[in-house]
Amino acid sequence: MSSTSSPALTTADGGAPGPAGSAGSGAPADIRLIVTDMDGTLLDDGKRIPPGLWPVLAELRRRGVLFSPASGRQYATLAEQFAGADEGMVFIAENGTFVVRDGVELSSDPLDAAVAARLVATVRELAGRGADVGAVVCGKRSAYVERSDEPFLAEVRKYYVRHRVVADAATVDDDIIKVALFDFGSAERTVAPALAPFTATHQVVVSGEHWVDVMNRTADKGAALRRLQRDLGITPAQTLVFGDYLNDLEMLDAAEWSFAMENAHPEVVRRARHLAPSNNDNGVLRTIARLLDLPAELLPGEPRAAATGTGARD
Repeated sequence: MSSTSSPALTTADGGAPGPAGSAGSGAPADIRLIVTDMDGTLLDDGKRIPPGLWPVLAELRRRGVLFSPASGRQYATLAEQFAGADEGMVFIAENGTFVVRDGVELSSDPLDAAVAARLVATVRELAGRGADVGAVVCGKRSAYVERSDEPFLAEVRKYYVRHRVVADAATVDDDIIKVALFDFGSAERTVAPALAPFTATHQVVVSGEHWVDVMNRTADKGAALRRLQRDLGITPAQTLVFGDYLNDLEMLDAAEWSFAMENAHPEVVRRARHLAPSNNDNGVLRTIARLLDLPAELLPGEPRAAATGTGARD
């Protein structure tokens, strides 16, 4: 949904934010790393990348600011989406379980194959009881599915451009980093409760209305971001993060400049320090332009002045 009044880019006292620790100073923020979720955050509800992103990326590169997509999506999918503009970009893929820069793996957190097999068996059991669900076993080289019907594969293609239909997804020859479960109904109400036996030992994250991701307890977007910050010598005060759903919570905690999208999940809005305009109002780019004082011509026609409402969070 599109909003006409954006409660974005304000601090607790209602002023426009400047550098960390000096909100309202009017100077560009000292931001060295920008991390954004994709679906519901950078992408609009039609799953489109905002056309203004490409000149903004060029300007960020000129300034030495690192841009990092952080998503439940597969690395191959993200690399395809940013092809031609991905030099030096860090991809935090598969909800933080696989981090890649310039085609080189920076970190990963593989899932035990026996756990992946149990998850596949759980999905088969749910399907046997009539649930319209399917498992995506996410490897470093490819994703693997057992369902071959077109409605399911159409959903898989959105996030996993590199995928294969196999007879037994529990026995694939790959480093498994995550198992994603898709529910044509409500994942939060159907699939997530069925995964209760895994919650004591693994991360079970509702990553969208229809998706639940299961990973190692040590893996999430926040853990991947903190590792990246340490490696690059970038502090939380120099990090800007955008998110909209429950799998973004930990990475919001890793940044002082943490923004929930205006139409984010209520828990995300509570957890973030600030609000940005919605994903359908180009909230990510408008916020970046405001905080870094980017040239107005980079986002022609964008109502940057409107992004100074009073919906403060801190």
